[in-house]
Amino acid sequence: MLVAGDHFIRPRAVSGALREALGDHIAVTELVGPWPIEPFGTVAEVSEASGDEDELISNLPGVEIAITQMAPFTARVLAGAPDLRLLVVTRGGPVNVNLEEAAARGIAVSCTPGRNAPAAAELAVALTLAVLRRLKDVHATMAAGEWRSDLYAYDRCGGELDGTEVGIVGFGAIGRRVAAVFDALGARVLVADPFADSVPEGMTLVGPAELLDRSQVVSLHARLTPETHGMIGGAELARMPEGAVLVNTARGALVDTDALTSALKSGHLGGAGLDVYDPEPLPADHPLRALPNVLLVPHLAGATRQTADRAIRMAVEEVARWTAGEPLAYGVSGPRRRSR
Repeated sequence: MLVAGDHFIRPRAVSGALREALGDHIAVTELVGPWPIEPFGTVAEVSEASGDEDELISNLPGVEIAITQMAPFTARVLAGAPDLRLLVVTRGGPVNVNLEEAAARGIAVSCTPGRNAPAAAELAVALTLAVLRRLKDVHATMAAGEWRSDLYAYDRCGGELDGTEVGIVGFGAIGRRVAAVFDALGARVLVADPFADSVPEGMTLVGPAELLDRSQVVSLHARLTPETHGMIGGAELARMPEGAVLVNTARGALVDTDALTSALKSGHLGGAGLDVYDPEPLPADHPLRALPNVLLVPHLAGATRQTADRAIRMAVEEVARWTAGEPLAYGVSGPRRRSR
């Protein structure tokens, strides 16, 4: 086995979990990639990847099972893995894998969907509350030695979720959690998702246009696909009520960054809480960095120890299924079970 981990999914932790599940007899090679010390990017034809193709290739002969998070399993790398039969990616989707090439070579590919859902949902809620209550600016006044009781004035204080219409775009594992928290806090939750047939009692399923028209807060949780790329542009932002808040913890390319910047500068949007950007990393001189009504986080929604532990557990369970000849729970490409 090969564990191509990094400084978040630590190879030693994966190897230990594998041996605990399968026994000490297994042979595991460990590689430590540069992420997240170095940002991920495009490697050959795969995206959101990190690591060196040549290093992978030199360690793949004889490897039947590989676990990775960010390593670039490109066509070239897969061609150098003649014995590989199962590749498990410890992410919600294997975007760093050439799935067509893997399928052509009979390599099963699996992933760990939902492993960061609690963390990402919690950050989305935290960003929403922080922007609504203007905590960034309030903290800055305290750090500067001030005591701004004047911020209690009606025209200077923030808003709250209770009784507010809040839109959730994308009702998957993360969107559902965020919606449940907003609902518990008294918000009137609107949901837009073409794949959702129903929503829990108390929430309302609407179309995207109606959601934008009504929501004082819009939180994005859609996957990035050719259909959703740029789904929030100038026209969509203009539909949002004056002073509304946009929160994006999904993918930066869901939003037209220039249009968002303009809407924030003009004051049409009251604020934004952003964890993801287009492009990434966000350039040091990007105008979003200078706007007072924006709270920025450098793509850390899934950055909790529990997320890493959960991803490792799910990956090891998938390997155990494969070695036992059982169907994969999260297979996305190639054979769903080991041939015997």
